[in-house]
Amino acid sequence: MEAAAGVWSNSTALLADAGHNLSDVMGLALAGGAAWLAARPGPERRTWGYGKAGVLAALANAILLVFACGAIGWEAAGRLASAEPVRPGVMMAVAAIGVVINLGSALLFLRGRKEDVNVRGAFLHMAADAAVSLGVVVAGALIWFTGLQVLDAVVSLLIVLVILAGTWSLLRDSFDLAMDAAPAGMDVAEVRRALLELDGVSEVHDVHVWNVSTRETALTAHLVRAEPPTQAFYDAATGALKSRFGIGHATLQVEPDPAADCRRC
Repeated sequence: MEAAAGVWSNSTALLADAGHNLSDVMGLALAGGAAWLAARPGPERRTWGYGKAGVLAALANAILLVFACGAIGWEAAGRLASAEPVRPGVMMAVAAIGVVINLGSALLFLRGRKEDVNVRGAFLHMAADAAVSLGVVVAGALIWFTGLQVLDAVVSLLIVLVILAGTWSLLRDSFDLAMDAAPAGMDVAEVRRALLELDGVSEVHDVHVWNVSTRETALTAHLVRAEPPTQAFYDAATGALKSRFGIGHATLQVEPDPAADCRRC
């Protein structure tokens, strides 16, 4: 419907909005499928299950947004060189409907966007859609009152910049998660210091912190401790990691000698 209205009104901005909405439908399908897959137990050889599905979906969503921005920018640049007359009334009416629908959809993902990068990807998609539609409404109003047809392309390019600015952090964070980097905001040096503060620990090495899913953080580390570890020691270590850093899955290897099991360290 929106694409047909874009053709009828000869509006690049409205056509771009329709194409962007199509990419978001595909993105939401990816996000929903990933959430369903992540909740399923994996086979024996996938020891972490399908938790990474949410990370891969977030990365795919970010890439889809970048490609959508490229398509919008390409078309808008062509219209800058050769502006064509549009029907601003149709632009404003159809885009206003898009604002209401997309904003309502974004609100559904508002609560969980800070804890789950996959949910944040869906939220950004819907918020970006609402911004695009609002930009089309503004463009239509300005064209209606000023008669400057080139504003259709100008507003489209401004929308591209807004979407790219909002997408960058999602693309960076989801790429980091896919590469098993430490979670955003996690100070690995501080984690190492916290382990070094444990009773009897003289050295900490081979520390790895990563997200096994969009909600679960894991850690492995080697600790040098002359005395054999007790259950109380492990409880204190895992409790500190959970309360201070939100690390819920920790695997600690305690060594009496720093070269005992980790010569390359």
